[in-house]
Amino acid sequence: MKKTAFTRLGRALLASLMLTCSVGAFGADAYPSRPIRVVVPVAAGGWGDVTTRIIAQRMAEELGQPVVVENRTGAGGLVGIRYTKGEHPDGYTVLATGGTIAIQQALNAQPGYEANKDFVAVASMVRSPAIVVAGADSAYKTLPELIEAARAKPNQISYGSAGVGTTTHIAAEMLLRRADVQMLHVPYKGNGAAMPDVIAGRLSFMIDAYGSSASNLEGGRLRALGVTADKPLNVLPKVPTVASAGLPGFEYYYWLGLFAPAGTPEDIVKVLSEALRRSLDDPKIKARLQSDGTEPYFLAPAEFKVFLSKEVSDTASLIKDLALPKQ
Repeated sequence: MKKTAFTRLGRALLASLMLTCSVGAFGADAYPSRPIRVVVPVAAGGWGDVTTRIIAQRMAEELGQPVVVENRTGAGGLVGIRYTKGEHPDGYTVLATGGTIAIQQALNAQPGYEANKDFVAVASMVRSPAIVVAGADSAYKTLPELIEAARAKPNQISYGSAGVGTTTHIAAEMLLRRADVQMLHVPYKGNGAAMPDVIAGRLSFMIDAYGSSASNLEGGRLRALGVTADKPLNVLPKVPTVASAGLPGFEYYYWLGLFAPAGTPEDIVKVLSEALRRSLDDPKIKARLQSDGTEPYFLAPAEFKVFLSKEVSDTASLIKDLALPKQ
């Protein structure tokens, strides 16, 4: 009797163990089984935040789980980037950012991460050209007029940015270098802080994303002098490209992509990447993004990894050329 009892007990324990292993294996295959957090290292309301929220909502439908956007701001994006780097690589915390990840690595003496080493490039999401904006009452009606004035008065005409080393600063410096002119850079704590001075004419111009400037353009408070795309935007058909306004070949795009902490399994990266691709293929999402001057720009993991490596290398070279001091 005892032997039979122990045999039955052993069989029961074995069956229980097999069931536990089976459930564990099933759970591992069932990603995602709970909400996913998307860390955005900028404040709510900006182009990167709004765009990420639009896409995250659609991705939630594809993944069958909530995709929650969480703003973790500070130190020019470093707070959110470092936070995501330290999260468990299980696909439940990812990062949505763009050129900031390359800029901050190049600009800081101790950024606390290496983009190519500490993150997996999941996929790119979108890109958006920059808009050269001036106050509606500015004396400069066109980009060539502004450039000629700067050429006549080196470092006497000022422009604003969201801060030293931000994408708005880098884009403006690229434009000025291509035009071979020098202006006085006035850094602010964000584009929003600089905008009133652009509108009032205290700054000659600023580089901004269309989505951030749209309300002021439509309200007649700003004038668009040029777009940095290869062709005019549908939402601003009469605004010339910077290339056609005297700087042939000049292009600049803001971009956003998804990143996961290093070590995230390839199958999970593929699930996220495919959900993103299908979301961007949705005609409603395309139309919504294009209304903000943004276009879907999907690169699969392998392609996006190459893109990121080039972005990191090119940005480091540019910041070195600009002689920007390490922060």
